[in-house]
Amino acid sequence: MLRVVEDHLSSTQVSRVIYGSIIGLALVVALEHDPPRPAVLVGTLVGTALAVGLAELYSEIVGAEVRTRKRIARAHVGEIAADVGAVAFGIAFPAVFFLLSVAGAMEVETAFVLAKWSGLALIGIYGFFAARLAGARLPAALVQAVGIALIGAFLIGLKALVH
Repeated sequence: MLRVVEDHLSSTQVSRVIYGSIIGLALVVALEHDPPRPAVLVGTLVGTALAVGLAELYSEIVGAEVRTRKRIARAHVGEIAADVGAVAFGIAFPAVFFLLSVAGAMEVETAFVLAKWSGLALIGIYGFFAARLAGARLPAALVQAVGIALIGAFLIGLKALVH
């Protein structure tokens, strides 16, 4: 398991999961004030993940072809698709909590709380590991984790001020 985590942390997918998580967090925060049914939230998160993923896949392929002035190899499309999958995962992850709400395992308010704070924790954890892997000492890594988590906290706080 440790090897899988190490491989993931050294891949380009880290930045993509963070990017997707921020999009998912922003969507959850935006929908919390006047929430649709939990099943609609699941569909919204998964649909957004699919739409953003397909847009990113298309833009990366076109960008590569414009840059290189040739068709990209099928193997390269697979690499791009893996990165796009990481973005989609980050966006869709909060849907798990709303699926649990649909199943009656938790109230929708609880699903919102877990969706928001797990997204914030994920962003912070990645910031921590990035700092540690770059050689930062524990206190500096904690500062970086808190700093990056403040992005998510800003979204949550902004929503509280607006509503």
